Amino acid sequence: MSVLDSLNGVAFTAFGQHVIWSDMIGNTIGLAALALGWRRSIWTWPAQFLSGAILVAAYASAHLSGGVGKQLLVIGVALWGWRQWQRGRQQAQDGSIAVRFAGRRERALLVAGTALGTAAVGTLFTLIPQLSWNPWPDAYIFVGTLAAMVAQARGLVEFWFAWLLVDVVGVPLAFSSGLAFSGLVYVVYLALVVWGMRDWWLRSRAAADRAVLEGAAA
Repeated sequence: MSVLDSLNGVAFTAFGQHVIWSDMIGNTIGLAALALGWRRSIWTWPAQFLSGAILVAAYASAHLSGGVGKQLLVIGVALWGWRQWQRGRQQAQDGSIAVRFAGRRERALLVAGTALGTAAVGTLFTLIPQLSWNPWPDAYIFVGTLAAMVAQARGLVEFWFAWLLVDVVGVPLAFSSGLAFSGLVYVVYLALVVWGMRDWWLRSRAAADRAVLEGAAA
């Protein structure tokens, strides 16, 4: 039996749903990565890299090419995000990663890029049905995850909003694709996203207030 076959073997069955090893392990590491991102730890990126590498097998088993492509992008963006955070580690006064809200131009680019990307990928999946059995939700998650990770790499609070929008579609799609553990993890993601959003929001406001006070003192 190959490593891939082992990863896609059934770990356990619960409530009539088969949970495969790659789905369980990859998403557990993904949860850890999100928690590390909330704490602004640079180790979020290696965790995301490893999670993406394992989840490639899970999405391939469910015949979700968009999911496979998403995880390949996760791997690539994780390397870029690691580099970005290495450069910005000293931006905050406590030596951690500084976080902020996106400017109007940045926000507009994120929204427009996500919309155009989803339209392009969804059209591709529709024209080539072999790539995905559920093209538009698959494309939405594919592009939304990329947008979220780019925002995270730039230390933008909007990262959490992007993840929240991905989760809304990700939960039902995971369950309908037979990836039960992914569906359960997406539910846990929702809680982490809300807490992380609050933390980054408060930190960004504190940094902005500090900058105003320093400017007034100067």
